[in-house]
Amino acid sequence: MAPKNNIPFSIRKYAPADQRAAMSLFRDGIMEHVYPSFFKALSHPDHIGIALSISMAGYILGGSSYFQALLFGGAWAGLIYYCCHEIYEGYLEQRMAADMTDFQASYVDNPDGAFWVAETEVKGQQKLIGIMGVVGKRAEGEGERFDDWNGGVIGEESEFGQEAGSYGEIMHLVVAFPWRRKGFGSEMLQKVLDFCKERGFVRVVLDVSSSQVAAIGLYQKFGFVQTASHNNTHSNRWFSRLARISVLRMEKAI
Repeated sequence: MAPKNNIPFSIRKYAPADQRAAMSLFRDGIMEHVYPSFFKALSHPDHIGIALSISMAGYILGGSSYFQALLFGGAWAGLIYYCCHEIYEGYLEQRMAADMTDFQASYVDNPDGAFWVAETEVKGQQKLIGIMGVVGKRAEGEGERFDDWNGGVIGEESEFGQEAGSYGEIMHLVVAFPWRRKGFGSEMLQKVLDFCKERGFVRVVLDVSSSQVAAIGLYQKFGFVQTASHNNTHSNRWFSRLARISVLRMEKAI
């Protein structure tokens, strides 16, 4: 799958000199989901109804005050935004304290792991525009795989069935905003799928938040299917419910 617009770029293995740019790209890629999640949650019929009810209460309590109606409604919107922000901020902090602190140990030195960066030339200099990692894991059994998940759609007759064995988990596929919809994400995803196939993994898995519509569409185009979902977003469970954000597990047999 060739990149669109014929923009020359390369995908190569991570080098220590890439750390600062890779972490910055990861941080921006995570936090940019706050606003789309906020607007998606706020436009839900339930939230619209609550916002109107709260605004009406403010209007009445304020003695027919439009200002207080707006104030009450704004407070509700602020709460939703706060929940969305805390969810992604919490995930960012959790990853920054884990694998993102040491790419070498987490990916490079792992015989069944790898981390790549994508770069292109901008004004005569190479610029990092994408990152992607994968770690190899061994499943202990399908029963354990879904103990902490709900809303799964996997069944006994699924192609994933009761099959245990090694699998690759995609981590942190991020493409910088100005370079999206040009085929770079597809090329990077194909790179990791080829790696997993070479390692003999039986499937590839990944987690994605429900608000990442474009990413979900890309994974579906490559044959990934949702097998489970949960609301454990490394934040208060009520935040996930108010923000209406869930984490989807997607898998592809290879």
